[in-house]
Amino acid sequence: MGKVSRRQFIYSGAALISSIAPFNIAGAFLNKKAEDSGVDDIRGTIFKGDAPGKLWKWSHEGYIYKKLDKKKVVCGICPNMCVMSPGDRSVCRSRVNIDGTLYSLAYGNPCAVHVDPIEKKPLYHFKPRSKVFSIATTGCNLRCLNCQNWQISQAKPHEVRFQELFPSEVIKKTENYLAESIAYTYSEATTYYEYMIDTARIAREKGIYNLWISNGYINRKPLLELSSFLDGANVNLKSFSEAIYRKLNGGSLEPVLKTFKILHDQGIHFEMTNLVVPGYVDNEDMLKRMCDWILENLGPDYPLHFSRFTPRYKLNRLPPTPLSTLVRFRRIAMAEGINYVYLGNVPIHEGNNTYCHNCRELLIERQGYNIPVNNIKNGKCSFCRTIIPGVWN
Repeated sequence: MGKVSRRQFIYSGAALISSIAPFNIAGAFLNKKAEDSGVDDIRGTIFKGDAPGKLWKWSHEGYIYKKLDKKKVVCGICPNMCVMSPGDRSVCRSRVNIDGTLYSLAYGNPCAVHVDPIEKKPLYHFKPRSKVFSIATTGCNLRCLNCQNWQISQAKPHEVRFQELFPSEVIKKTENYLAESIAYTYSEATTYYEYMIDTARIAREKGIYNLWISNGYINRKPLLELSSFLDGANVNLKSFSEAIYRKLNGGSLEPVLKTFKILHDQGIHFEMTNLVVPGYVDNEDMLKRMCDWILENLGPDYPLHFSRFTPRYKLNRLPPTPLSTLVRFRRIAMAEGINYVYLGNVPIHEGNNTYCHNCRELLIERQGYNIPVNNIKNGKCSFCRTIIPGVWN
């Protein structure tokens, strides 16, 4: 594996700060060891005896966990189902067992805060041109070798610079910025579940939309509870292979597929993002299997984004995804029957535009995050009056 040099670390940290948040990384805080350095098996392990000696102001008892014998606890938020003895820390680094009680250490202390265009999430069929108040704390329940935000996703809450922002204050900030939605994003929102759902509950009361930007690695019960407050989501479908999920991401495909089915059954608008990593995900047979599953289980109308990989973290030796690969994937997915297929991380390309699946007329033109053309009126194509799936103004 290629090593990250000090210079590369500084440059990548600076890029993250400028593109994600007005404040973010405290410095070279990561003390990364062998738990995520392998290629064949990068599944996370419990951080034994790594919990702090006492709780801090930004601690909150977990909402979904079970107490076991000998003061052990098992977290029920995600498929990792971390079993922790007193003093242990979870795979996601944000949850600890203190004397037989499970606590989140990521409550009201986001390390990334920013106002984004909705298109950045990416959500192309949800309130175009609207603003989103985006927040994240540290932590992730996967170990992706290609992580784009590893400086926060693979960190512990105390290792980064953060801002105090409890749920009611998030709502005030959202209203002050005239944002229509709150996005739980950047790292992995599932790992700060308590903070997210408490904020989402207040947001729903205030008429603010809640958006979940996630890897989809979550258990059924917490997702159903969250779904009662969700308005939209973008879930990353890393690949359509159990072996690649294990090798590249340290997780499993099946729980993510269950997440899509639950969101579909709950009637929540969601979009899917597939990061096309060269040598791992750029396989046409796998793409066709993925499309077949989507069509059979979800239907043709959920937007699918093929996103361009750029060298990051432990895969900095790989080249960026060729544009020709993305164009080919988009063409195949549309030929398979998916109505709305987009390209990501390619700012100026027709693959960013929305075309009516019935008459093929241009509905929304996107130039980066700018939208010079919008021909969707009252949720319908202005030309043929076909209903366009999504949440529109």
